[in-house]
Amino acid sequence: MNATARVNKYRPTLLAVAVMAMLASGVAVVRYLPSADAGQQPAGEHAAPQLPKVDVVTLASRPLRLWSEYSGRLSAVSQVAVRPQVSGTVQQVLFEEGQRVAAGDPLYVIDPRPYEAAVASAEAALASARHRSRLAGLELKRAKDLINKRVISQRAYDTIVNDYRVAAASIDAAEAALQQARLNLEYAHIKAPVSGRISRAELTVGNLVQAGANAPVLTTIVSDDRFYAEFEVDEQTYVRAVRQGGLSSAMPVELVLSGDDSVVYQGRVHAFDNRLDTRSGTIRARAIFDNSDGALVAGMYARVRLGSADRPDTLLVSERAIGTDQDRKFVYVVDGEGKVAYREVSLGRSVDGQRVVESGLNAGDQVIVNGLHRIRPNMQVAPVELAAKSAGAGKPEQLASR
Repeated sequence: MNATARVNKYRPTLLAVAVMAMLASGVAVVRYLPSADAGQQPAGEHAAPQLPKVDVVTLASRPLRLWSEYSGRLSAVSQVAVRPQVSGTVQQVLFEEGQRVAAGDPLYVIDPRPYEAAVASAEAALASARHRSRLAGLELKRAKDLINKRVISQRAYDTIVNDYRVAAASIDAAEAALQQARLNLEYAHIKAPVSGRISRAELTVGNLVQAGANAPVLTTIVSDDRFYAEFEVDEQTYVRAVRQGGLSSAMPVELVLSGDDSVVYQGRVHAFDNRLDTRSGTIRARAIFDNSDGALVAGMYARVRLGSADRPDTLLVSERAIGTDQDRKFVYVVDGEGKVAYREVSLGRSVDGQRVVESGLNAGDQVIVNGLHRIRPNMQVAPVELAAKSAGAGKPEQLASR
């Protein structure tokens, strides 16, 4: 065995003895490992600890119309109970149940013969009054000549003048009687007072009807081209609308039927009541909608969505980012140094998984939206930006408070 072989044979032993000697003498041992850069990095040097990652959303203000939703009921713009205005026997029923009628369409015919006779009698009375008036006029003309010649007395002349005036007045009375007779004859032919959908015939052919305060209802007509939606608005919404100056056209209104939101009806505010209900703290409101597809019927329940009159710039924060400290609400934000900061906030209405920020936050703040239990104020973190949609925001035009 040559000298080289003997050295290689005892090298591990020599190295172990050398290491033990160095440890005994207090010399530090550093182990070298190969690095990716072909250099050597001491194993005793530890890598810097990684900062905890947190999801954040940068707040940005945007124009937003806030909506409030109410339960309402539909009522007809026009609803008429058809009653007879003259007495007689029902001769004809000229409509079918559920039919749509236009204003002026014939509905019933009450026996017109007595009223036709009354018209003829009134016409004859008018003709007689006109003849009497003509004769009285001739008598007055002759009396004027005689009184000028002092042939008749003043008393006789005054009597003739009075007769003429009575005859002239009788013409007016006869004309009024004829007009009433013709009106009664017209009432015998009952027509639809408004356009709409008609109900069933409550009285059929052959029934005797009486006019007056206790006249029976023959049928009802409900207008179906437009409908009112009546609902109760809370006091805060009403006051806000008044101060924004938008109690009518500036406030958009939408309506969907209960259990069917496939069709959204667009309308406008028609009116608010003139007093507040002190028991409920609400005020009655009425919106009007076109029955565009003919599906609306009086009495239906509906959901009415009332929008704000304007679109103010609004900050929204995800409800996942909100913490509760007794009666206070707070969020955590990442400051300019990458540290967690505590912010107490005042929040407004709930809007599709978010809350309106009234105070405590500004546009551009980075709000931490999850993992609040793992962080604390002044903690250094690594923020990861999330899209607004991922944080629970919807499209501005689709946001609605519940």
